[in-house]
Amino acid sequence: MTAQSSDGSGLSVRDLAVRYGRSNRALEAVTLTVAPASVVSVMGVNGAGKTTLARAITGMLHFHNGVADGGQITWDGRSIKGMHPAAVVRAGISQTLEGRRIFPELTVEQNLVVGGMTRRNDKELKGVMDSIYDMFPRLAERRLQIAGYLSGGEQQMLAIGRALMQSPRLLVLDEPSLGLAPKLVDQIRLTIGAIRDLGTSVLLIEQNATMALSVSDYGYVLSHGRVNKEGPSADILRDPEIKTFYLGLDLDEAGASR
Repeated sequence: MTAQSSDGSGLSVRDLAVRYGRSNRALEAVTLTVAPASVVSVMGVNGAGKTTLARAITGMLHFHNGVADGGQITWDGRSIKGMHPAAVVRAGISQTLEGRRIFPELTVEQNLVVGGMTRRNDKELKGVMDSIYDMFPRLAERRLQIAGYLSGGEQQMLAIGRALMQSPRLLVLDEPSLGLAPKLVDQIRLTIGAIRDLGTSVLLIEQNATMALSVSDYGYVLSHGRVNKEGPSADILRDPEIKTFYLGLDLDEAGASR
């Protein structure tokens, strides 16, 4: 399910190596693929390299003094390794950052407008914004509210909505369930599935493995900057070794999440 199509479409990461500074090795020989209209999850504990992988794909590494010094990252067969973040967005890849990172002093609607700044006309902007409000009715109700006063779940909806204002073909979600109550985590899970059903691929960077595996088609487990395990998400949930030693999942809990 994760293999690229025959025309080379989708995301391909091959033997990616990343370091911070001169010697802090964050990723080593990481390989993964994301096919069109699929959800791929990347899991692991804090420090495993998940956020570094997201930064490398979306061009954010240099803001954190990181360097991709090995391997390849291609999108639709074209190299995007080291590309400026704005160029990555124009190529069709958007990202939500860990911790949501909305503009708290702006209204909900102003946040969405900022997300759609590259839209060339007002009619197009309004059409996409209306589709975001259809996906997140709660945001429609609060469209004129200052974003900093939204709940954590509403802020996450806004962060995802803002990223979708570019109509990306790949959405990179970095820890979307972080700090959310279980009911809101389930809502985010349903939203991710809806985004895939509309034809947008999702690369889901998550520490909450139960949620990630319940919505993704294929999963990768990172450990110390390397891909330790990979496979169809359903298989990972059934693998006692992965659940016990890499994901820390209770077997009954993992089974109940399906």
